[in-house]
Amino acid sequence: MSLFKELRYNLKPCSSSPQILLYKYVRILSIPRYAYSLRHFLTFMKTVMNFFRIFLLCAVFSIAFSDEKLSSHLLPRPLVVENLETVDMNLKQSEEEVQLQCTSWRFTVETNNLSPWKTIPTECADYVKDYMTGRAYRLDIERVSKEAETYAKSVELSGNGTEIWVFDIDETLLSNLPYYAEHGYGLEVFNIVEFDKWVEKAMAPAIEASLKLYEQVMKLGFKVFLLTGRSENLQNVTAENLRNVGFHDWDKLILR
Repeated sequence: MSLFKELRYNLKPCSSSPQILLYKYVRILSIPRYAYSLRHFLTFMKTVMNFFRIFLLCAVFSIAFSDEKLSSHLLPRPLVVENLETVDMNLKQSEEEVQLQCTSWRFTVETNNLSPWKTIPTECADYVKDYMTGRAYRLDIERVSKEAETYAKSVELSGNGTEIWVFDIDETLLSNLPYYAEHGYGLEVFNIVEFDKWVEKAMAPAIEASLKLYEQVMKLGFKVFLLTGRSENLQNVTAENLRNVGFHDWDKLILR
């Protein structure tokens, strides 16, 4: 029943007295029947909220004064955090798998057990870069150089100049790492024209461990031959580069 229907219904039985009629009119407009229900509902909700506050307060006090330590695992864990942990775990496993695969690929290449390849695997770009510019590459070269020096010292030379020690040049005596750094550390297909332009600059640095081995072999009395796949027309710049970084007095420089 709407407010206006209720007003008309209650006015009919009223006395003809204006005072009584006015009182009825004011009473009906200010306190209609549905207001009592609303007031009861609000009172009920207020009671419920007070009860909830008391319950929550008791729960907090019980935790605060408990002798047991609160474990974070007892509380609901945010779904976002769990998802991030899963992503981190999957990412770590993926990185470990790439590391393993690239190490296997490098070992296969170094032992000449891989068919001719033109570029390094794309997923191994960071691996190769970190290896070539990091401590691992230097340690590998130093270890090989020490083993070679040990062998050289074990050889009994005849003294007639017939004992020859052969050195390769590129990536053995001279490092072309600056060139490869500009070409993706092997991600690009090798371009002989671009490489020859780099060689003509005569700027390749010496590999320090190889320079020490070279000097030791010379002191022991070996004749030293230098062998390289560089073109014959690069002989002068190659010899210049070698001398500039400390390699001297070789017996023969053989180019392609």
